[in-house]
Amino acid sequence: MTGPKLNEAPVRVSGHRRVRVDEQTASFRSRARYMRVSAYKVREVLDLIRGLDAERAVETLRLSDRDAATLVGKVLASAIANAEHHHEHPVEGDELYVSACYADEGPTLKRWRPRARGRATRIRKRTCHITVIVSRLPEEDLRERRARQPGAGDRRRRIAASRRGRKAAAPTAEAAPVEEIDEPVEQDVETEGTPEVIDEVVDQEVEGVEVAPATGDDAEAEVAPDAEAAAEPESEAAAEEPKEENE
Repeated sequence: MTGPKLNEAPVRVSGHRRVRVDEQTASFRSRARYMRVSAYKVREVLDLIRGLDAERAVETLRLSDRDAATLVGKVLASAIANAEHHHEHPVEGDELYVSACYADEGPTLKRWRPRARGRATRIRKRTCHITVIVSRLPEEDLRERRARQPGAGDRRRRIAASRRGRKAAAPTAEAAPVEEIDEPVEQDVETEGTPEVIDEVVDQEVEGVEVAPATGDDAEAEVAPDAEAAAEPESEAAAEEPKEENE
């Protein structure tokens, strides 16, 4: 029986180099078996995220242009979910880092391809088993992160608490009834319409002066006396002027 793999030891990225982590912390793993990709291609992707924080590892895989990054991203998401929903020791996702990750070779499928002169060439379709292990950050790193960014470790808990607070503060009473408006609504009255509407508009008082309706012969009869009354003073003044001249 072979010994433990060297890449199973917990490793943490410190600056530009990876260092071995001696402190034993809670770890959670996820494994995908019989993936239809060679272990060589997956190992190149695993080398990018080994020792990184879980959030940074997820971003690195999302921005990678390799096809194997999609498979590794699913395995990493499963490992983070196992840590967050553990029944005994749940750990928040922002407190995790990729402590170990490796790819083992699986069974190889043999296929044949015809070649020249009746010969055949073997085609090897390789498979692999991908394993990702996430662990809780050491206490020293957590204290340093909280000192550098206060409350960074409790970000998810603070967001959940704020959401519960908003739901509790939401008004539960029914909406207040809409107040009725007693003020009259101004409307434009068009002069073109039925005769009844025209009569109502004409009969309105304008600056305290009554206006007679301007339809029919009655209007001319009412206006004529006024014209005669205005003409009488002018005729009297004209009659007096010749008398003064004769004198």
